[in-house]
Amino acid sequence: MVRRPHPRRPGRGAVSPSEPATAEPAQRGARERILAAAVERIASDGIDDVRIARIAMDAGVSTGLVHYHFETREALLAEALEYSFELAGDVRIGEGEGEAPDHAHRLAAMIDQSLPFPGMLERDFILWVELWLRASRHPSLRPTASRLYGRMHDWFAGALHAGVDSGEFRAVDVDRLSDRIVALLDGFGIRVLVGDLPIERARNEAWAVLAAELGLDPALPARPGA
Repeated sequence: MVRRPHPRRPGRGAVSPSEPATAEPAQRGARERILAAAVERIASDGIDDVRIARIAMDAGVSTGLVHYHFETREALLAEALEYSFELAGDVRIGEGEGEAPDHAHRLAAMIDQSLPFPGMLERDFILWVELWLRASRHPSLRPTASRLYGRMHDWFAGALHAGVDSGEFRAVDVDRLSDRIVALLDGFGIRVLVGDLPIERARNEAWAVLAAELGLDPALPARPGA
């Protein structure tokens, strides 16, 4: 999933013009602690069972400050998703892509980053599931879902375009294939998450589809360090 730094949207957490400039770092620090605590709590407990008081305690702030920054659970989930994906992006995606020897290895690394491997990737996938469930019932979250899926589509599309332009990949309809691989990884990922499918089979099946479409070696490149 493409995750690039973006300007923080103005909102309840913004410092008003009447406040001294020195208040801004403290405001940002508190907001980020709240978001970091929310990410962990939502992933472990689910958004419907998350208690604001627990998030406040984990973040070392008052419950009033949490409510000041986030009026609703939907707002908290949306911001937690954005925060988690932005925070993870440069480490999980940027470094892996920089080490890829060719476009096929880069694409294989992207598949791995999109499946719920234990640790941060599993946590982020659980947040996706929370987003799916919540957005299906709360229209206010649907723009967040659409925006994040747009980033993921663009991330895969960029990699596919680069491979096609270099001659390493067969010419394909990049937009259609990007949508297909995102849907495929969602489906395989949820089966992995509930214990219905081994993750190695999921990554191999996803690669098989891309290899057939792009004219690549059907043998999936090994994971780094595996």
